[in-house]
Amino acid sequence: MSDGLTDSLIPYDEIVQEALRAVVGRVLGSVAEAGGLPGEHHFYITFKTQAPGVDIPKRLIERFPDEMTIVMQNRYWDLVVDEERFSIGLSFNQVPSKLVIPYSAITGFQDPAVSFELRFQAQEGPDDGPGGHDAAENDGPTVTPVEDGSNVVSVDFKRKK
Repeated sequence: MSDGLTDSLIPYDEIVQEALRAVVGRVLGSVAEAGGLPGEHHFYITFKTQAPGVDIPKRLIERFPDEMTIVMQNRYWDLVVDEERFSIGLSFNQVPSKLVIPYSAITGFQDPAVSFELRFQAQEGPDDGPGGHDAAENDGPTVTPVEDGSNVVSVDFKRKK
């Protein structure tokens, strides 16, 4: 019996990442159907600003050339969700903006109200994973997330070379 693991011909890591991104879509879809966030729920959504399919104002790309986090809490509008992406209206420095974000661009989703978090690998390259990002700057109250590790799901697959 061999000590080394063989490379899988089934892309399990990609399948799991896709399934977890579908969780984000399902949650956002239920918020859109309900017409708002229930209770104290609110979301921090981190995404790659230059990933394929991302459509955000040029001023935001200039300010956040790699990754940014948006806060979805009290001040948002026109949330539209489909199977591959969502769009939302948010205000940045009192300037209304429409953002279109495919789920494949998302690197993090957090609901601090219930200490729930998902982390994803960036889909730019096999060795790229979630990294640091600038703080969310869309208008809204500042919330300090609970960092006790409860209800946190972290997915970080690395491929063997």
